[in-house]
Amino acid sequence: MPDKTHIQGKRQQGFTLLEVLIALLVLSIGLLGLAALQTIGLRSNTMASFRTQATQVAYDIADRIRANPMGEEFYDLPTIDDDPGTPPTEACDDPTRTTACSPQEMADFDMTQWRAAVALLPGGRSEIVRNVDADGVVTHSITVYWDEERKGIAPNAGNGNGLGCGADTSVDLRCMALTM
Repeated sequence: MPDKTHIQGKRQQGFTLLEVLIALLVLSIGLLGLAALQTIGLRSNTMASFRTQATQVAYDIADRIRANPMGEEFYDLPTIDDDPGTPPTEACDDPTRTTACSPQEMADFDMTQWRAAVALLPGGRSEIVRNVDADGVVTHSITVYWDEERKGIAPNAGNGNGLGCGADTSVDLRCMALTM
């Protein structure tokens, strides 16, 4: 009569095909989770990059307005605009230029460069509104819009959305607003 411990020992040797398949399933689920985590991380990094770029662009035009106090009235762009415009015939930063830029020429030059920087954002648009209160205090509201989800949202599309800073990214653009 065969020894029972000898038979049980042979059954316990090695893995069965079922155990190998279960191990592969667990490993596959773990690797899919890591891939999803990597994708989310890359997307978040891209969004953070866009937000940083929008912040830098908004502060850039604010600094340009402060640097040209005599021409601050020319930094008014009340409508969304994604066209960088035509650069002035002579660049204000050209070292060979023989005459100084007027405040309006400097504002035109600044706006052309700024709109070109905004256009680098996906679906980048901009808005500058100059406000003068009853006491004569001038403020500028600078807003930079971009399509963070890269869905090609057109401003004022169909339902009147597309300009807001709402949380519904299927119809609204992201924005960075600065008042100075």
